[in-house]
Amino acid sequence: MPDPSPHSLEELRARLPGCRACPLWEHATQAVPGAGAAGAALMLVGEQPGDQEDRAGEPFVGPAGKLLDRAMADAGLARDATFITNAVKHFKHLPRGKRRIHQKPNAGEVDACKFWLLHEMRLVAPRVVVAMGATAARALWGGEIAINKARGQLLEREDRSLVITFHPSSILRLPDQAARERQYRLLVDDLALAAKHAA
Repeated sequence: MPDPSPHSLEELRARLPGCRACPLWEHATQAVPGAGAAGAALMLVGEQPGDQEDRAGEPFVGPAGKLLDRAMADAGLARDATFITNAVKHFKHLPRGKRRIHQKPNAGEVDACKFWLLHEMRLVAPRVVVAMGATAARALWGGEIAINKARGQLLEREDRSLVITFHPSSILRLPDQAARERQYRLLVDDLALAAKHAA
């Protein structure tokens, strides 16, 4: 693991590109640190950068990011008042022609990247953290947890309050519009719950 601990978000961002704790850096364009308000009361954590995030170097700027922006607005949240990051900082993918197909990070890759996530949390010091999707939930909860059972409530874990919800990309992958709308409303409800407790 990288050492010593970063003293600021700026130092963390400067050091992150040099991380070699797992092999994902080899095929990614760049590391993607979190972005947003230092000292934000609310932190949102996703799985990993996607194709567009990998190219831009910013979290949640692709289709899932657009859906998240809409859900945050519907929950009464301003993106620039939050801190948004991912459990894994490099894009894991499988090349297929000109496309790069998303691959889920494994437990070892999530654990290897936890150094950066935990230091982002320490430096931002949010009141509430939202884990979006199974990978973020595992990283923050410390083990497997069923999203459908855990969502809709404020969970206490060590020194943090945690809300677990769906990842925006999982909503986009649902097969029909009615299912997407139902899960979208649950995401909005969970973000509103987190915002209420972070206030």
